[in-house]
Amino acid sequence: MGLRIPTLSSSNFTGLLNDAASSPTVRFWKNFLPIPATNKMEIGSAAPDFELPDVTHNQSLRLSNLYRQQPVVLAFTRIFTEHQYCPLCLPHIKALNEAYPQFQQQGIEVLLITSTDQLQSQKVVTDLQLNLPLLSNPSCDVFRRYGTGQALGAPLPAQFVIDTQGKLQFKHLFSFFDNNASLTTLLQALAS
Repeated sequence: MGLRIPTLSSSNFTGLLNDAASSPTVRFWKNFLPIPATNKMEIGSAAPDFELPDVTHNQSLRLSNLYRQQPVVLAFTRIFTEHQYCPLCLPHIKALNEAYPQFQQQGIEVLLITSTDQLQSQKVVTDLQLNLPLLSNPSCDVFRRYGTGQALGAPLPAQFVIDTQGKLQFKHLFSFFDNNASLTTLLQALAS
């Protein structure tokens, strides 16, 4: 049995065809050249703070306000447009959404972070019936602050677990051999 090459989730590329200055087209080309993950944060170091719009719940979220109340999983993901999901990330997004109640029962918040703009992100929330917060970061500045890397039009996926002191307890950076941390790994990251 040969290696299975993932396919795109849709052949609808309309989300990339808009040519406004802040459009997905500009974002696509800014993230086109491959840059590997460069995150050098050490376990126990302070997580960079940020504030982004939570499209799922129509509010703004600041990381430092959340981790004071509970541990937080940051799940950076690749969504190119409201029609184009990374074939390696889509199953992970769906699994996180399905397991979201399990994370909440353990007192852990999960934040899914995407580079799609707010309008595209609203369509993603509806399309995938997301319950977990989907944070929109079209400037990709938070992706860059966390050193996730980029390739072929979007930042790369990565996962980080932050404790209630704002300290990094776990990080997983993208590789083709291990593209996203398993749900079990994320759930257990704070148990040790």
